[in-house]
Amino acid sequence: MSSAPPYRPYRHHRTLTGHTLAVSCVKFSNDGLLLCSASLDKTLIVWSSQTLAPLLRLSGHSEGVSDLAWSFDSHYVCSASDDRTIKIWDAKSSDASSSCVKTLKGHTGFVFCVNFNPRSSLIASGSFDQTVRIWDLTTGRSVHVIQAHQDPVTSVHFNRDGSIVVSGSHDGSCKIWEVASGLCLKVLIDGPGPAVSFAKFSPNGKFILVATLDDTLKLWNYSPGKFLKIYTGHENRVYCITSTFSVTDVKAIVSGSEDKCVYIWDLQGKNLLQKLEGHTDTVISVSCHPTENIIASAGLHNDKTVRIWVQDRA
Repeated sequence: MSSAPPYRPYRHHRTLTGHTLAVSCVKFSNDGLLLCSASLDKTLIVWSSQTLAPLLRLSGHSEGVSDLAWSFDSHYVCSASDDRTIKIWDAKSSDASSSCVKTLKGHTGFVFCVNFNPRSSLIASGSFDQTVRIWDLTTGRSVHVIQAHQDPVTSVHFNRDGSIVVSGSHDGSCKIWEVASGLCLKVLIDGPGPAVSFAKFSPNGKFILVATLDDTLKLWNYSPGKFLKIYTGHENRVYCITSTFSVTDVKAIVSGSEDKCVYIWDLQGKNLLQKLEGHTDTVISVSCHPTENIIASAGLHNDKTVRIWVQDRA
């Protein structure tokens, strides 16, 4: 039996500046060539993940941007804003002024979270208006307006084949929805309880990672509706901090924290592998490069930066 490879720690590589207010979200593109950051300064910046140079600043929202997502082909970015709209951007446009290709309107409150389906034909969004909307990108119209929760919706994420969506809410619930019908298939977590601040399917689509505002991350097996693992040690009581799966080396869970650090846990063992220090405010968002051992993290108001962390070479 071969033993697991030893964990190689990450170190700070670069700090990216360019936003003038809190950075709310950061995500690598699916092909790994680009990185996009969103900010309360109403803009998004597309960076080269190789040179870390800014390539494009996307301007057009009239209020802060809370979330972003990449299309499967890494050509488009969608953004969720407090201006109650979702915008679709051509991330490879040579002209920033014409990079917005579509604006989706319909939510009556802040749009807080957004994601493409795997085919990039649909978008799911969640809002302070307590609804989840499924949008057809061809028409720009809502296919379903789901009266999903009793409080703001904090996260939406499609599974691997795009047939279902998981949503989380400040009402303490986490629910699974059928995309074709818009019907609720399962209530994974029923409120009242601590607010569900984030929920995401695992890459294989079998598990859901759920963050709650009691300093806890849980990995759920959604078919039987039972949780398998609990990850703790970080601080998360106030903000909707995103977490993610790292699959390029040791399989791990990565999350931001309100103590200004990035936490990395062993997926199976649940033990803390590393705590990355350097940000000067809450780390609200983290993203793992799809093929290389690189982590990007975003800091809030007193920080305003994106930090890049790389793994020490063997």
